[in-house]
Amino acid sequence: MTKASICVYCGSRPGAKQAYAEQAKSLGAGLAGRGWRLVYGAGDVGLMGEVARAAQSAGAETFGVIPEHLVKWEVGKSDLTRYVVTETMHERKKVMFVNSDAVVVLPGGGGTLDEFFEVLTWRQLGLHAKPIVLINVEGYWDPLLTMLDHMVSQGFTDRAVIESITAVGDAEGALRALGSLLD
Repeated sequence: MTKASICVYCGSRPGAKQAYAEQAKSLGAGLAGRGWRLVYGAGDVGLMGEVARAAQSAGAETFGVIPEHLVKWEVGKSDLTRYVVTETMHERKKVMFVNSDAVVVLPGGGGTLDEFFEVLTWRQLGLHAKPIVLINVEGYWDPLLTMLDHMVSQGFTDRAVIESITAVGDAEGALRALGSLLD
């Protein structure tokens, strides 16, 4: 397999359960173990920091993208292999996405949902066919998955959109899914 770049969307906060951080660390180390590059939001806080530090410690290349106004808030991690500061959030999301072969979503808040729905919408519109893997740590994303089913049942989207998401329970499941989806 050629070296892949995996975009990881996740919280800039640690969340309420230790399992979230554990899965972020496992994902970061697992990306490195497969020789894949981490592409993420360049923060050194919350789950973002956990996934990046684990990836770096295990030898992965890291590509971080952060908008200028969040450098202090998210503690921009400038010791990455590549560190890009953008002017806007929109530019950040675009740079992350175009430099990735797949997207993985860990638990997070509004920003993570924004990123997830943007790539999901682009997929629905046929703008890309990149894998989207949702890590449903301890059922964190269950309400989202229920909402997506509701959107289908109410005629606002097609089942194919939901089928474009691979939901897994942990980082190891995400890594296995990526391995098969990127082949």
